[in-house]
Amino acid sequence: MHATMVKFLVLIFIPLLSTLQLPAQNLQAPGYKGIWFTLGQFTGYGDKYSGGLGTYTSSHLPVAIYCKAVDKTFFVYGGTTAEKEKHLLIMVSYYDHKKKRVPQPVIVYDKKGVDDPHDNASLSIDDSGYIHVFVSGRNTSRPGYIFKSVFPYQVTEFIQTYTAEITYPQPWFLKNNGWVCLFTRYTRGRELYWSSSKNGEQWQPEQKLAGMGGHYQVSGQHGQKLVTAFNYHPGGDVNKRTNIYLLQTNNNGTTWETIDGQPVEVPVTDTRSKSLVKEYEAEGKLVYLNDLTFDEQGNPVILAVVSRHYAPGPAGAPREWTLLHWKNGEWHSRVVDTSTHNYDMGSIYIDKQHWRIIGPTAPGPQPYGTGGEMVLWESNNNGRTWNKKKQLTHNSIRNHSYARRPVNAHDDFYAFWADGNAAGFSSSHLYYCDKKGSVYQLPYDMQHAFEKPVRLK
Repeated sequence: MHATMVKFLVLIFIPLLSTLQLPAQNLQAPGYKGIWFTLGQFTGYGDKYSGGLGTYTSSHLPVAIYCKAVDKTFFVYGGTTAEKEKHLLIMVSYYDHKKKRVPQPVIVYDKKGVDDPHDNASLSIDDSGYIHVFVSGRNTSRPGYIFKSVFPYQVTEFIQTYTAEITYPQPWFLKNNGWVCLFTRYTRGRELYWSSSKNGEQWQPEQKLAGMGGHYQVSGQHGQKLVTAFNYHPGGDVNKRTNIYLLQTNNNGTTWETIDGQPVEVPVTDTRSKSLVKEYEAEGKLVYLNDLTFDEQGNPVILAVVSRHYAPGPAGAPREWTLLHWKNGEWHSRVVDTSTHNYDMGSIYIDKQHWRIIGPTAPGPQPYGTGGEMVLWESNNNGRTWNKKKQLTHNSIRNHSYARRPVNAHDDFYAFWADGNAAGFSSSHLYYCDKKGSVYQLPYDMQHAFEKPVRLK
């Protein structure tokens, strides 16, 4: 071949090869098996957190979305394919409300030996029904990916559309305006960023939202309004996470403001910023953010576990399940219950004046371990007082945790979580409950392409 032709082919094909995208796996798994994980930071009362973390973390959201157009709840989770296997696979599936069954879950992406559920995914669905799976990376060592379904409202086949340094992705699709994705980058600590996109494939350059040593956030969408609540890490130390801040945007991140409409220059770098909701640092308290939703007027409600120590055990007690509600121009704070671990994560639901919380507030079989027994709490007066309506799980052999709320949650698939032994390596099963509190287990082993979940007694 002539040297000039060789040079031409090199110039053409080498750049193309460098941009080739990783293929989605698009393989079905014969059952719903969650990933088990240990952080490996042990104390006299066990690990800082461990167990079945298929629906971890609270900073991955949404992880489930109900679509009325097809009467299905789509969801993602961190899974694996074999009993007690430590190999993270990004799974996607759905619950068919009409047929009351689930298909075999689809492996969107193989994390190639990674066992860390910090790399779990979040979910978004556009107004044409295409499903977008945002796979979290980890720091700069593992990139994040975005995959898009080939067909609307179907999980059979995905293609990769984007790669970037993204951790804890929180994509929100704003009708007629595209996406705003909130995420974390490890710049000067775990700092918060956002980016926007019209089509989910080409994204604007990321912009920093907050940088005060590090942050974890939860966020939510109300119409065209996007709200994020976040803590901060003094000196970059995640074990000192404290305070709660809130920012909102009504224009895809073009401008940001406080809850009462005061403009805020971003990135926020001052711990005394006017975006401050509650100062816990002066009280020596830590903040573990769980969820954010809205009351019937569109006011944000934040759910957090407030603790006195980062390590498991009685030193951190009381670990208070705390609500912060913006109403009549001020923040109202209330404690719903207490539990035994900082990572006893749950979600809040609001239907006019009827509020619910689902989370592991009852002690489980692994004392002082992550999670416990799931409980349904109810309030009929806008969250002012609460009653323990029903304990959802009983006499479990593994702790339950990370109860996640689907977007537009349907009564029949109301909360979604996993279990796992917080004291040692175990299998992990996946569950959901309906609005009344009946619990169903997703089929751990499947012999058929579609099967019905099993209702627990």
